[in-house]
Amino acid sequence: MPIARINGIDLSYDTYDAHGTKDAYDGYDMRGSGGPGEPVVMIAGTGGPGRVWRTHQVPALRAAGHRVITLDNRGIPPTGPSPGGITLADMAADVAGLIEHLGAGPCRVVGHSLGGLIAQELLLARPELVSRAVLMASCGRADALITAMSAADIELADSGVKLPPAVSAYRHALQNLSPRTLNDEDRLRDWLGIFELSAPDPSTVRAQLGLEVVPNRLPHYRRITRPCLVIGFQDDLVVRPHLTRELAAAIPGAAYTEIPGCGHYGYLERPDAVNEAVVGFLGG
Repeated sequence: MPIARINGIDLSYDTYDAHGTKDAYDGYDMRGSGGPGEPVVMIAGTGGPGRVWRTHQVPALRAAGHRVITLDNRGIPPTGPSPGGITLADMAADVAGLIEHLGAGPCRVVGHSLGGLIAQELLLARPELVSRAVLMASCGRADALITAMSAADIELADSGVKLPPAVSAYRHALQNLSPRTLNDEDRLRDWLGIFELSAPDPSTVRAQLGLEVVPNRLPHYRRITRPCLVIGFQDDLVVRPHLTRELAAAIPGAAYTEIPGCGHYGYLERPDAVNEAVVGFLGG
């Protein structure tokens, strides 16, 4: 996994070429690719490492001719620690720095949840680095439920209490999956097993907690000039679809689509539908 020195931290990332092979070297110059094969930078949500995109989205995008870049945001090892805390502006600057380091701009950008917020701030701060963006399960303001969930997660992390893996998995499933999956016993067992094995260490993600509690940024997002696709997930309990629709309405000319039968992890729960929407838009 290459490491780039970006904004005072060691930022870990991976690149995948259009044939599905993982690049094993740093500093690959991506300029001049153009067209539908433009690089795509993928930004994960809270606690998510860059590898969350590998199973479904990376293969779909590379099959469409794109070079894909994934990264581990600040707070997610092996990316280095961030002395003094983390802000959304820091994380947007990290993505900008990585794009410049790789000579990848202007490029496509895809963000999920907190990754969507990071992408939105990047669109405002460095629009010249982005050609178009997909914003999944994102919003333009934190409502009372997002604020309450964030406060609860911070309180749990700061308490020092570590939930048993089975408890954490059950809680994670209820929060992030749709009734369609929860009612499918075989699929649910698989998901619970994944959640038990992949539960993040609260101390690892603590620095990212609370970043999703943003004031009303919708008036600012009216200044976004790049084409955007906003994707909502019908059964999302974390960022409910009315918040994603609200975001799409604020961004001039943004398209909106809502994927049925999936929760906050819709890109993993219904990857075929999500990939079809993402690949279609990014190839435009």
